[in-house]
Amino acid sequence: MSTQKKSTFQSDLKKEQRLSKLLDRYYGKHLKNYHFERIADLTRQMKGIDLIFTHKATAKTFLVDEKAQLDYVNEDLPTFAFELIYYKHGAVKKGWLFDQTKKTDFYTLVTAIYTDEPDTFTSCKLTFVNREKLISFLGSRNISRKSLESIIALNEENHSKLKLETLHPKKEGYLYFSKHNKAEKPVNLVLKLDFLIKNGMAKRFV
Repeated sequence: MSTQKKSTFQSDLKKEQRLSKLLDRYYGKHLKNYHFERIADLTRQMKGIDLIFTHKATAKTFLVDEKAQLDYVNEDLPTFAFELIYYKHGAVKKGWLFDQTKKTDFYTLVTAIYTDEPDTFTSCKLTFVNREKLISFLGSRNISRKSLESIIALNEENHSKLKLETLHPKKEGYLYFSKHNKAEKPVNLVLKLDFLIKNGMAKRFV
């Protein structure tokens, strides 16, 4: 599971562990046709595998990467940020969306995470995004890793939103340069959750 916003590794890890308990209950309740296994192995996690879902009838497996808005607890954001690039020790690194080393089939986007008492998460929303369909749809809009990297290179001094020609910024999405408020200074493709669902790239289960 990975979180959005600043690098606060230890506190994020504790939050993730508490959130996992809620998510596991949700998976068991709402995805009854599947067995699921939570992956602890760091090597597989680095390949974008937090969970493996296995369909009970067909035995078909799906590799799932959890992405949680843990820095926005008690808020219900209509968007989610898909990481394109980030910086580590001054060097540019590939973000997870177009990283071909990732084995992810689906993203679980965890949003609207609520708590009404310390150290306990009480509810959230789960949106499952088909990674292949997402990348294919973006390609149909002429949005690819290569095209975005070219745009990013031409806008290195940007520090906030940047409109893309093929996305409606208020209804679909935009680029966002997080150079001041995040340790890794990522550049993200911010997409509306309803846009993903409406165009068949995602489904909300909870």
